[in-house]
Amino acid sequence: MTHPRGLGVVLEGATRVFENDVVAFDALDLRVNPGEFVALLGPSGCGKSTLLRVVAGLDRPTRGRVEITGARAPGSVAFVFQDAHLLPWRTLLDNAALPLELAGVARGPRRERAARLLEELGLAGAFERTPNELSGGMRMRASLARALVTEPSLLLLDEPFAALDELTRGRLDDLLRTLWNERRFTVLFVTHSTTEAAYLADRAVVLSPRPARIRLDHTLALPAERTADLRTEASLAREARVLFRALEQDP
Repeated sequence: MTHPRGLGVVLEGATRVFENDVVAFDALDLRVNPGEFVALLGPSGCGKSTLLRVVAGLDRPTRGRVEITGARAPGSVAFVFQDAHLLPWRTLLDNAALPLELAGVARGPRRERAARLLEELGLAGAFERTPNELSGGMRMRASLARALVTEPSLLLLDEPFAALDELTRGRLDDLLRTLWNERRFTVLFVTHSTTEAAYLADRAVVLSPRPARIRLDHTLALPAERTADLRTEASLAREARVLFRALEQDP
C-alpha cells in the first residue's frame, strides 16, 4: 500500500562490517515501498538495530547501497529508540517540541504543534510534567510525539514498546497503527515479538543470526483494519507462527 507522503528504502548488497571484523549484516537486498509498514524480526544480536541506524544515516554500510527514495525534507526521517531518551530537566511539552526548536521554529508555533500531537496521543493533561513524573507508557508516547512532530515521511522504530507491560504495549501498538493509517508515512519497525509484528505490519522481514541475511520476506494475510478482536483470532496466530518458524530455522 503506497501513499505519496511516504519515502522508499532501497538496499542493494548492503553489508556492515565493524572494525573488529564482526559482520552485522551481509549482502542484504531489500526494497520498502513508500507508505508500507514493514516489521523487522531476528534473533538478538543479529544486526537489526545496526540496519535501522544505517537506514537512518546514523551509520554507513561497509559495502553496497542504502538509499532513501522520494522527496526528502528536514525532519522527514525520524527515529524512535527502545528507551524514550527524554531530557529530564525539560517538560513533556518542551521535550516533544525539541526537534522543531533545533530546526529554528519559533517558540509559539513549535509548542502549538507539539501540544496538538500530545493531545492526540492522550497526554493532554501532562504538558508541564517532567519525565520522572511519567509512567513508562507515557514516556514512550512522548517519545513518539517528539518523532512525529516534524511530520516525518519515514519512521524508524527500534523495539520501542519492548519494556512495557502487555496491556500498555497493546494500546501503543493500536495507537501506532492508527497514526500510520491516518498519515501513511513509511514504517520500519524492529521487534522480537512475532505476534506484534503480525498484528502491526503489512509485511514482515525475518533475518537470520549474525551476519544477518533475509530468511523470509512475507506479506501478511490479515485485514487492513486491525482491531483488538484480531488478537484472539486464529488468523493472527497463523501468521505469527509463519514468522516464528522462519526464526527458529537452523542457522
